[in-house]
Amino acid sequence: MSSAAMCSRSCAADMGAASLEVYAVDGIPEIEAGVSLAGLIGDAVEASGLTLVDGDILVVTSKIVSKAEGRSVRADDREAAITAETVRVVATRAHPGGVTRIVENRQGIVQAAAGVDASNTPAGTVLLLPLDPDASARALAAELRTRFGVRLGILISDTLGRAWREGQTDAAIGSAGVTVVDDLRGGVDTFGTTLEVTQISVADELAAAADLVKGKATGVPVALVRGAGRFVVESLDTPARALNRTGPTDMFRLGTDEALELGRAEGFASGYEAGLAAAGAAAAATAGAAAAGDAGDPAAGVAGSDASAAAAGVAAAAAATGFAGSDAPAAAGSDAPAATGVTGTAAAGPDVAAGSDAAAAVAGTA
Repeated sequence: MSSAAMCSRSCAADMGAASLEVYAVDGIPEIEAGVSLAGLIGDAVEASGLTLVDGDILVVTSKIVSKAEGRSVRADDREAAITAETVRVVATRAHPGGVTRIVENRQGIVQAAAGVDASNTPAGTVLLLPLDPDASARALAAELRTRFGVRLGILISDTLGRAWREGQTDAAIGSAGVTVVDDLRGGVDTFGTTLEVTQISVADELAAAADLVKGKATGVPVALVRGAGRFVVESLDTPARALNRTGPTDMFRLGTDEALELGRAEGFASGYEAGLAAAGAAAAATAGAAAAGDAGDPAAGVAGSDASAAAAGVAAAAAATGFAGSDAPAAAGSDAPAATGVTGTAAAGPDVAAGSDAAAAVAGTA
């Protein structure tokens, strides 16, 4: 994460008696592909009577960015569009209305339906997320900073669910000029305890606050947040993508059902391969023992050798497949006690066939 994207604990020290104000920016028309989105937002800000100042942050709904960038596509089958935008499936759940897919999309965001949206768009079309929300935010910030002559921050927001919470909230998927994380690690709390893991997701909190005045069905896609100027920086290189937790830091890469299914499949494959190897080793040991016995005393050497080979085969197969205990004797047959080293009569005397049969049974059942 770039240094501009993170705020050290000095940000918290500068807070003082902080207050936060959030204003809806009305007057933005329906967006068409190719329009100057920065121009339309600037016009709406002026028409609303708001005067931008240093440290203001404009939070822009990703939907109008997608429309301006031509990310509306024909898709009679929304599921096909979701598949096209999916990099990795995390979880799927069937419900009465269809199937919900939680996936990682091309932007590195893990969310429902890859961010493909069929609401507030003409029938037969869906909206895809901006190709690069951080780049979109930088373009908006650069143009609006030039127009208004202030140090302005831009956040692009989208609606996300939370793994352990019901409902949805807006989060930042694009950022320019806004510190996305307030890193408090190394500071102390009011009791003097050192903070070791606390990193506040400032961008997400601001996006959620802005959504309280934007709403989902009111036609207000932009909000002005004032009072968080300590998080607004000169650099526009403050990517929200740095907030995505994927790769090595992802503790929940799969849904519960998917993880269990994968574990079963991998365990079965591993056990099956180990069982085949053990059976092969047991069969080879039996053949070797039989050859050695043929060269010696048939009444003693073969029986003893076969029993030893069978014992090795049973032990190896049981260890490899996990079927120790009662399953292993059952697999070896009635002469299993002798084959596994337990005191018995089958390992001695003229009963050569018993030892051989036990080894054969191991090879067959493993």
